[in-house]
Amino acid sequence: MNETRRTVLRGIGAAGASGLLGWSNRAMSADAPPEITRIRIESYPAACLAPQFLADELLRLEGFSQVEYVDEPQNDTDLHPLLVQGKLDFYLDAATGIIPDLDDGRPIVVLSGIHGGCWELFGNSSVRTIRDLKGKRIAVIAMRSAEQVYVASMLAYVGIDPRKDVAWVETKSFDGMVREFVDGKADAVLGFPPQPQELRAKKIGHVIVNTSQDLPWSQYFCCMLVGRKEFVHKYPVATKRAVRAIVKAMDICAREPERAARFMVDKGYEKNYDIALEVVKGVSYKAWRVLDPNDTLRFYLLRLREVGMLKSTPQKLLAEGTDWRVLNELKRELKA
Repeated sequence: MNETRRTVLRGIGAAGASGLLGWSNRAMSADAPPEITRIRIESYPAACLAPQFLADELLRLEGFSQVEYVDEPQNDTDLHPLLVQGKLDFYLDAATGIIPDLDDGRPIVVLSGIHGGCWELFGNSSVRTIRDLKGKRIAVIAMRSAEQVYVASMLAYVGIDPRKDVAWVETKSFDGMVREFVDGKADAVLGFPPQPQELRAKKIGHVIVNTSQDLPWSQYFCCMLVGRKEFVHKYPVATKRAVRAIVKAMDICAREPERAARFMVDKGYEKNYDIALEVVKGVSYKAWRVLDPNDTLRFYLLRLREVGMLKSTPQKLLAEGTDWRVLNELKRELKA
């Protein structure tokens, strides 16, 4: 029998928080009430981003009476227009998708890592390693998109210049990336769930890099939590309560992947339960407790700086675009 969202999260109230996952509610009640009771989170229906949806009830327990999931219009060049317009408060995105926004001076601040790698780099028979990508065609949605920046950092890591040593095939759509690869118009593609699972099921191509398993990528965060800078600065208590709800939701995914996967399917965020379960089980939601998010951003920023893909310096972007104080408090509070 299918479980609804409230069934999945039943008991994650005052009793459930201390019972099901062993959390104490004393710290939650000790905090002042949130300065604002409305919170707006980007809705991006990917199985690996399950914590943003599982956090719904937890956010309400944190004092947010209005929890809104916003379908933000996305295009090739401006992935978060509503945030810039002040109509969105938080979103989850790949670290490599955040970096261009930081470099462009967008009003954002990175608050936490979410989980370890979920991307997989697929190649055709002519590509066995990252170094084999030199002179090859790589399918991406657009230049400076998350997957393009991710592959560019991989190329830079092995000494290939992503600006001149490969051909980028811009497809203008998420599905178009894989279609170009399947049709033989690209030699490689960096897939995001559920693309890798579907390619494997159809036995198309082979995995060159699995970012959840292969070093150095597996020791860094894939996706991270971003806040609107004005919200974070104006509402520090609300920010802490929001981040706490999301990291608790990550713990739910880590401890009960079956229930998290079923929730995603029941809500229509993923069509296939088996794929949802494979994704949730495959990424590390415990990473927020052990990995350093600053190290993640620094690693990618340095790679991109080496090949001339940044306007600013890594030091400046980290200083102006990150704030780990809430995360560090929560690690102590939740005994990470």
